[in-house]
Amino acid sequence: MLLLLGATLMHLVTVFYSIGPTETSFIINTHVHDISQAEFIKPLPPPPPGPPATIAPSTHSDSEYLGEVHRIAGVHLASELPMTSITHHAPGYTIFRNLYMSNGTLFILSPNNSFPEIRMMTSVSMFADGSPENIAAREPNSDIMDFITPEAAKKRWGGDVQNGVRNRVFTVEGNTALFNDPSQFLRHYYHFVAELWIGAQAFWHGAFSPPIESTIPDLKKSSNVGGENWNAYPIDTQTQHESAYQLHHPAPPPIHRSIFMHATADGWRDDPGFNSYFLRAAYPSMSVEHQEDWDDRVAASRSNSGQDQDRAWLFPTAMLIDRSATFRDDMTGSHTQRTAAQAWEYMRNIGRLRGERVGGWWEPVRDAVLRFAGAGDVQEEYRERELLLDGTEDRRAENKMGEDGHVGVTKQIDIPMPHKVVVTYISRQSGVRRKLTPASHESLVSALRESAERKGYDLIIMEAEKLTKDEQLQVIGRTTILLGVHGNGLTHLVFMPPTRLSSVIEIFYPGGFAHDYHWTARALGMKHFAVWNDTFLTHPDEPSVVYPEGFQDDYIPVHGPTVAKIIEDRLDGKFS
Repeated sequence: MLLLLGATLMHLVTVFYSIGPTETSFIINTHVHDISQAEFIKPLPPPPPGPPATIAPSTHSDSEYLGEVHRIAGVHLASELPMTSITHHAPGYTIFRNLYMSNGTLFILSPNNSFPEIRMMTSVSMFADGSPENIAAREPNSDIMDFITPEAAKKRWGGDVQNGVRNRVFTVEGNTALFNDPSQFLRHYYHFVAELWIGAQAFWHGAFSPPIESTIPDLKKSSNVGGENWNAYPIDTQTQHESAYQLHHPAPPPIHRSIFMHATADGWRDDPGFNSYFLRAAYPSMSVEHQEDWDDRVAASRSNSGQDQDRAWLFPTAMLIDRSATFRDDMTGSHTQRTAAQAWEYMRNIGRLRGERVGGWWEPVRDAVLRFAGAGDVQEEYRERELLLDGTEDRRAENKMGEDGHVGVTKQIDIPMPHKVVVTYISRQSGVRRKLTPASHESLVSALRESAERKGYDLIIMEAEKLTKDEQLQVIGRTTILLGVHGNGLTHLVFMPPTRLSSVIEIFYPGGFAHDYHWTARALGMKHFAVWNDTFLTHPDEPSVVYPEGFQDDYIPVHGPTVAKIIEDRLDGKFS
């Protein structure tokens, strides 16, 4: 009888408490090309046991450097909920420590309101049309973001911890990017990659880079006379700091998730599919949540027992980005019309923008996308050069400075020349808008071919719609000078490798101008030329932004020999 009872108990334990496979007991192979061969693919053995993981302590104080991912241990048992703080803020860009969300409202937990204006951090998320009524409607209210005192937070989300009733606060571990924009601009390749993510990367990378004081520009010494042509480099010797020319720098902590709070799963994907391609290539480990997921979090934070029994989500580290808020400051609203300018300029002015002359802060993204596309190592010459600088770390660049913090006059710093000059013309002739007249296209191609043969550079005429995404980026990874009519295809410039000759030649309908690719090229250290038929303009003589009749049409003229002459003069060193 006892034997039968024991066997029965053993069977029940096996059924209900069976031990499942461990994480290393199987591998899902996602690269099986022939399904008929899948059954012959054997899983790899588990990895050998290694030493226990350790966490290296941060060498920077919280006041100087964001450091490791901020963790709140046991917030549900905390007698006092952690206070909110801001580590970095520029209009439309804010990095919070301990940001709360309940019932759709972002809460700043603090005993006082000594924070930036809420309207400079966030907005009511809705399509923008520029009308006074629409601008007013996008101003934030207390349902969007609000302050909450420790006492009010305790009453609303707190428990009776001493008597075993836990706080109703739930931590969303890791680093989160919160995007407050609707789908209006997210579904556009340029605005998604060259604005949203250029800005996010500049702000995030800079936040985790210790400041180098000798790189902070002297705003009194600038080639931006009168402040009319923004994005002008200062002319003092601070810009010759070695770190401004370094491409590789210590990486910031990862962004673990992005939440598009007011855009659906389709709301950030462009029709050609480049946005999703970019995001998966650049940030392969990052999870993405959409409006549906945010709505789930909002609903889950509500309680049927009333507001006094609500729950809250706690984001230990959150970067909040809001397009409308960036336009409430002159840097975007008046000077550049580029949201990313806020992040770029802020980090530059506090000495945290790494690799200013070559887009070093953007290099982790650029390199990841080019590797994903199969472009190979396009930075071989840069790696060779950085070895001559005794490595890539910022402190080594600091050690090479003189006592005054500047590079000695005998120190030669420059960007490498390309091994082979490649000029890529992105043709829009098979499109329906913003394309050259047939005669102008023929004139341009003829002049470029003659120039390439005479000067010895490679010429690529790229019709993007006839190439895969990988093929397009493989071309861009080789490109030294990119040219084309103002349009979405020029967004590829963000993946061009930096060289001493890297340039963008943008063809406009005569009299028209926009900062889209002009600002982006210069922010990455490239030269930009705006072409009006047989004339051109470059920094510091950029025109004002204007959209004349014909700007978007299919009869844009250009004088081919003028464009060829710009290229030849650039190669001959006539444009620095």
